[in-house]
Amino acid sequence: MSDAAAIPATRPPAGLWLRLRQGSALPVLAVLLFILVVWYLGAVKLNAPQVRDAYERAGRAEWTTPELVADTLSMERPVLPAPHQVLDGLNKMVLQVNVTSRRSLVYHAWVTLESALVGFLFGTLLGIGLAVAIIHVASLERALMPWIIASQTIPILAIAPMIVVVLGSLGLVGLLPKAVISAYLCFFPVTIGMVKGLTSPETIQLDLMRTYSASTAQTLRLLRLPASLPFLFASLKVAISLAVVGAIVGELPTGAQAGLGARLLAGSYYGQTVQIWSALIVAAVLAGSCVGLVGLVQRGLNRRLGGAA
Repeated sequence: MSDAAAIPATRPPAGLWLRLRQGSALPVLAVLLFILVVWYLGAVKLNAPQVRDAYERAGRAEWTTPELVADTLSMERPVLPAPHQVLDGLNKMVLQVNVTSRRSLVYHAWVTLESALVGFLFGTLLGIGLAVAIIHVASLERALMPWIIASQTIPILAIAPMIVVVLGSLGLVGLLPKAVISAYLCFFPVTIGMVKGLTSPETIQLDLMRTYSASTAQTLRLLRLPASLPFLFASLKVAISLAVVGAIVGELPTGAQAGLGARLLAGSYYGQTVQIWSALIVAAVLAGSCVGLVGLVQRGLNRRLGGAA
């Protein structure tokens, strides 16, 4: 066998490192490593004062830096839990308990998801309806758009208790107030995105529809709505994540016994920072999964319509 033929059998894949550098895997891993390093350093920095106080109360005058670092990363109630503590908390509250148990974060995530999806549905329908009305009635754009934009300047933490109290006085409690808060947050990006999408067809395309004597409804169905789909799905990805945030915020003033917001509130009451961070991680995964699901629906619809997946 010649030397030229033996080289490929002994040399590692030459293109593997190049593909990692050119792809997204290496940058993502680098950012993840940076976050972990900063997180561990922050945990040591923030937890160290409590550990030193514990040493003083125990009359321990001598200690080493490795001992201090080890103790800061193994506190029962740390100011900032280390990543391995959060992973252990997730293991205990996700994998080691039944999903129907109130101790399970999966159970609480499902409760939050129910409210988020109902609010997302309401907000999406409201946003699309407003956008359709705005593009067909010129006066509505001048009348509604300033109020739609102004509605998002009110902090949700301020308006959420008001919504809960008003709906509670009407006998509407439970899922509905949280869904309304979610809808309040997510209707805005849908409205703005759909207005942009429905007005995206060019003038020559609209003139062509008039040449065909198409009615307003036909122009909307055959031209404006298909042209608005990329804008709609971009808005839906933002809206679904905001719906999850709204459901969690809506659980805080209601004193809910279930939901990720309830777990965050209980953790803050009892100083269970590991529980707080575990619930935050689950909330992030939940929102990311919802965004990914919207992306899958978009790709499936694009394939069905003959567009690029």
